[in-house]
Amino acid sequence: MTSLQPSVRRHPSVRLGDPWWKGAVVYQIYPRSFADANGDGIGDLRGIIEHVDHLDRLGVDVVWLSPVYASPQDDNGYDISDYYAVDPTFGTLDDLDELIGALHARGIKLVMDLVVNHTSDEHAWFQESRAGRDSPKRDWYIWRDGSDGREPNNWGSFFSGSAWQLDEATGQYFLHLFSRKQPDVNWDNPEVRDAVYRMMNWWLDRGVDGFRMDVISFISKTPGLPDGPVRASGWGDGIPFYGSGPRIHEYLQEMHREVFAGRDADLVTVGEMVDVTPELARLYTDQDRRELDMVFQFEHVRLDHGPAGKFSRRPVDLVELKRSFARWQEALADVGWNSLYWNNHDQPRVVSRFGDDTAHWYESATALATVLHLMRGTPYIYQGEELGMTNMPFAAIDELRDLESLNHYREATVASDAERAAEVLADVVTGGRDNARTPVQWDDSPGAGFTTGEPWIPINPNHRWLNAAAQRDDPHSVFAWYRTLIALRHENSTVVDGRFGLLLEDDPQLFAYTRTGEDATLLVIANLSADPAPVGLELFGEWTRAEAIIGNYPGDHRLPLHLRPWEVLVLTRPA
Repeated sequence: MTSLQPSVRRHPSVRLGDPWWKGAVVYQIYPRSFADANGDGIGDLRGIIEHVDHLDRLGVDVVWLSPVYASPQDDNGYDISDYYAVDPTFGTLDDLDELIGALHARGIKLVMDLVVNHTSDEHAWFQESRAGRDSPKRDWYIWRDGSDGREPNNWGSFFSGSAWQLDEATGQYFLHLFSRKQPDVNWDNPEVRDAVYRMMNWWLDRGVDGFRMDVISFISKTPGLPDGPVRASGWGDGIPFYGSGPRIHEYLQEMHREVFAGRDADLVTVGEMVDVTPELARLYTDQDRRELDMVFQFEHVRLDHGPAGKFSRRPVDLVELKRSFARWQEALADVGWNSLYWNNHDQPRVVSRFGDDTAHWYESATALATVLHLMRGTPYIYQGEELGMTNMPFAAIDELRDLESLNHYREATVASDAERAAEVLADVVTGGRDNARTPVQWDDSPGAGFTTGEPWIPINPNHRWLNAAAQRDDPHSVFAWYRTLIALRHENSTVVDGRFGLLLEDDPQLFAYTRTGEDATLLVIANLSADPAPVGLELFGEWTRAEAIIGNYPGDHRLPLHLRPWEVLVLTRPA
């Protein structure tokens, strides 16, 4: 067990008395796809250990590690069968201890993924729960009798079909908001909560520095589990009855008392919340309420969803996108804190999704990174994002691995002709989670430096030119740009705490805002389009003599009358 604790990185940009994580940058690792040290084609803990220096050089403060617990891997580790064990796919508990020590030695904290809305159906808790209606752990999960020969209610699963599964042996249904192999835990049972808190404390005692809490706002369900409004799929939307349910604040405050109280100054907690609104986020992240440090919200990553959701895309409207970010910046300006992200293991790659991954790959990758990182909040970088990794050109359904995508394809192509099947495949390829899960591109070798074996999912062919080895020592690379953005947050107090002010709200090309601190005001202005964009005489006149901090085109970085395609500038002047 590691005993080395990292010193709290208190960057000069963070005011004395404020939490350290306000000046921090988090890096997410999806271990299956990060680096494979043993050649079996699947990423592992030893592969991460071998690349800790990459993270140190990038300058990040925290690593968020997606699940490495024991799991049947039905949903790539988000179906946990033993919270106290490391899955052999990824290594051993000793390997994890070594990773924690390697990160701590460099001043980097480790945050574990906490998946406690559900477990695997192979977890010992569920095995005992389903053993019989009189099992002592029967009430550890959500069991119900059917209604008129059907499911207990009309809720649909996020992974297609009903959210209920009939257990033939006991004649009752169990709830699973995700895969049928991920039964929902009954948080109304205090024994369940005690077991979860013991497990969390065990990990913190082992050296872990906090948790990212998977769909944590779903843990409290409305009594009676009412039917939800029917969606296009034919199933009911249960989110009104389990999203931020009636006891969620009680449970999070209890969690804080039982797990974090007394040592939370060194830790960080973030909750994934599909349903959260700005008003709810203020409650969740108000430090006086002792619930969470920050939350992940989904408003901005739904703006390109079509009528049928993520698998029916529409072009993003930049005006909508700006207003969404501004709404969250303003809502949490005086109470609470934002999480800032474009990418994670569930989202397509940002440079392909909101940028231009062909003619303006570098410019769009750096422009999008800049407008995100210089807002108020804690930025999250998903593995490979710091290299500008793109979506994968999947050509066939058998190249995909994601359960959600495969289930959607299967359901949407029942009795379909070949033309319809091709349309569904195109939608899945564009919107599916596997885009984020192709291996990190470390070099231009056949295995991209990820593996010497057969990778568990195809490697993007553009790794021949888009890879870490090609960028690491290039001062004009996407990697170098991310290092600059991270250094700005560490050094510039205006980036951390300056007031946010949206400019040019209705402009269809320019994303511009100011950050106003005690000593300086920053202007961040980006042309998020492939056409030149006029700045406007008023803004030009106000900022034309301001000092440039960074710009992603070579040459003079003073504010011009027109920004070039995907050009971004950051300027400063005294407040």
